[in-house]
Amino acid sequence: MSLPPRTSGLTYRDAGVDIEAGDSLVDVIKPAARATSRSGVMGGLGGFGALFDLKAAGFSDPVLVSCTDGVGTKLNIAIETGLHDTVGIDLVAMCVNDLVVQGAEPLFFLDYFATGRLSVEDAARVIRGIASGCQESGCALVGGETAEMPGMYAPGHYDLAGFSVGAAERDRLLPGALAAGQTLIGLPSSGVHSNGFSLVRRIKDHAGLDWTSPAPFAPGRTLGEALMTPTKLYVKPVLDLHRAGLITAAAHITGGGLPGNLPRVFPQGVNAVIDTPWDIPPVFRWLAQAGNVASEEMLRVFNCGVGMVLVTSEPDQVLARLSEAGEEAFRLGETVAGDTDQPSSLTIKTVPDFSL
Repeated sequence: MSLPPRTSGLTYRDAGVDIEAGDSLVDVIKPAARATSRSGVMGGLGGFGALFDLKAAGFSDPVLVSCTDGVGTKLNIAIETGLHDTVGIDLVAMCVNDLVVQGAEPLFFLDYFATGRLSVEDAARVIRGIASGCQESGCALVGGETAEMPGMYAPGHYDLAGFSVGAAERDRLLPGALAAGQTLIGLPSSGVHSNGFSLVRRIKDHAGLDWTSPAPFAPGRTLGEALMTPTKLYVKPVLDLHRAGLITAAAHITGGGLPGNLPRVFPQGVNAVIDTPWDIPPVFRWLAQAGNVASEEMLRVFNCGVGMVLVTSEPDQVLARLSEAGEEAFRLGETVAGDTDQPSSLTIKTVPDFSL
């Protein structure tokens, strides 16, 4: 296409938007995106939309499952510390962990990266993290949007959102046949994950620490480094158990903690009881003590060391299979009969010990 010669008038770059930088970013991230390709993907980056062939992915009677999420104010720590390499993993995990609890296999992922002035280097680090999370989840990074919006964001700041689509065979959706007498099994979190960081940041200020201060709960690491530990990806172990017919439900423990998330998977007439104490990781003990946060508030805000809860009628098989896969799972409690006229509920019989 032939364009008229450029005049001396104002340009988009003068207004703060660098089209060439955006094009450069696409070129930089293409290898990372290509590395996430899987069966079903049609085409590559650069089109107006991404195509996916469910039949080629091996589905016969699929139901699509979709979700979208972000990483909240954990981004502030990434921005203030310059630790941009793993926040993309958080973004993927927050989406695909929600897909897998419905029995869905994550198929593809799209990201939205918005900033005031694009730093190709920082954006590439973020998106390579997204690609890494996609690879670990068997999910293809098929596209996204990079928005440069001068005046909307402070210098060096950016925002992230993710969108993922998965699929499950119609007769294999979770939750399944939930009933009283089934066992709750916890999968450990890798840390705070991506919820509650507004409170984390307030506690850090209350404690008089900087992101470069030694982490009181993680020897040899700065506070920023320790808190930027990425959200754990649970796709492979949960899908493995689901395909083996060993779980009837799963709950991703995000904002709202155990009380806010576990009851979401239960129908009326089935409640959950946690009657086995679990070890509270040091980061949560420090947060509770440094911020003088009540145990009930800790459980309501954070995952407190339990990132995923599985429900099964075959606990021994599930625990053995997880152990073989290198997962340190633990029994938490069981399902019990509840009032069919009331929403399901969670009872934690022994409040965990958050003392240092």
